[in-house]
Amino acid sequence: MTDFKIASWNVNSVRLRAPQVLKFLQQATPDVLCLQEIKCLNDEFPAKDFTQAGYAHQMIRGQKGMHGVAIVSRHPLRENPNPHFCRHEQARVALATINDINICNVYIPAGGDEPDTKINPKFAHKLDFLARMKSFFNARRRKLPDDKLILTGDLNIAPLESDVWSHKQLLKVVSHTPIEVDALDALQNAGGFIDTTRAVIPEPEPVFTWWSYRSKDWTKNNRGRRLDHIWASPALETAARHHGANGFAAHTACRSWERPSDHVPITQMFRL
Repeated sequence: MTDFKIASWNVNSVRLRAPQVLKFLQQATPDVLCLQEIKCLNDEFPAKDFTQAGYAHQMIRGQKGMHGVAIVSRHPLRENPNPHFCRHEQARVALATINDINICNVYIPAGGDEPDTKINPKFAHKLDFLARMKSFFNARRRKLPDDKLILTGDLNIAPLESDVWSHKQLLKVVSHTPIEVDALDALQNAGGFIDTTRAVIPEPEPVFTWWSYRSKDWTKNNRGRRLDHIWASPALETAARHHGANGFAAHTACRSWERPSDHVPITQMFRL
């Protein structure tokens, strides 16, 4: 049996923050890193830097100036066709197989400011994206009941009360509204996914992965949200639970690094 560590990080521009990402890789040494919001085209991705750091196997789904996702790995990977989650065909998903583990790296739309589909097309897009994911993983679960699958990325929803700094104050704020939480729950149930973080760190302990840039001192008020997730299919539940709370980490120190992302990387260890 071996340990397999996966990391996920919305870096908010991989070219701008390549030094921070490489520093994180050196410290955390994950087997695989899933990146979101890389904000570059495929040929602009700093591939050589990652190769020199030991992550020569790369799957890049770039887009000019916005969105974009990538998977970098110490191990050979096989690229799979991208699911059509995004009706605007934005670069928001990468699906790869590493050894016998299928990894889906996704960047769900933020959804704008108003949680109303009638006046906010971005929110309507977010809910449509979630509905498409639900249908895809529902069908995949029926077809591949023993699938070893990890779904990870910036899901842009903090579902539980302890996933936000104030449940009451954020109930009408996009990322924690009941309609989004219900949609995320439906997606999770459709795929039979285990929320690996909450499997080993149950409520009511707070877990945050994002702090707004608007805060002058994020450490002082700690107004965070858990927007970044690592989920696993039932075939990987035992592997995800093996190390208990020690198997998960939100690397909060990265939020205080120079020119930080507003998200911090998260890691989950699997015993395979």
